[in-house]
Amino acid sequence: MALCGACTVLIDGQALRSCVLPIDQAVGKKITTIEGIGAMPWRSASRAWQEINVPQCGYCQAGQIMSAVALLQAKPNPSDTDIDAAMSGNICRCGTYTRIRAAIKQAANQGGKT
Repeated sequence: MALCGACTVLIDGQALRSCVLPIDQAVGKKITTIEGIGAMPWRSASRAWQEINVPQCGYCQAGQIMSAVALLQAKPNPSDTDIDAAMSGNICRCGTYTRIRAAIKQAANQGGKT
């Protein structure tokens, strides 16, 4: 139903929910899962997540990071409004939204470097 965002992946750089994406729409496209973040320019988002201790239960974090990476690729220096809009489809049951925002800002300040 694409309600929580935990299954977010990047398809041709765009954050999409894999739970509702028909497989035929992914044919021939570049698909990046959380495991592929380490090879991307914005892998600093994953590092920032760790440094700021964003995860609490961890359920949503892969999807959160994928949405953050898509945002940072589109807008390397996002405003709070940009962050709110990009992350609005990702639900964090533990309420770590302020740490998520801080991690995105830290990754932006690092400019994609680890």
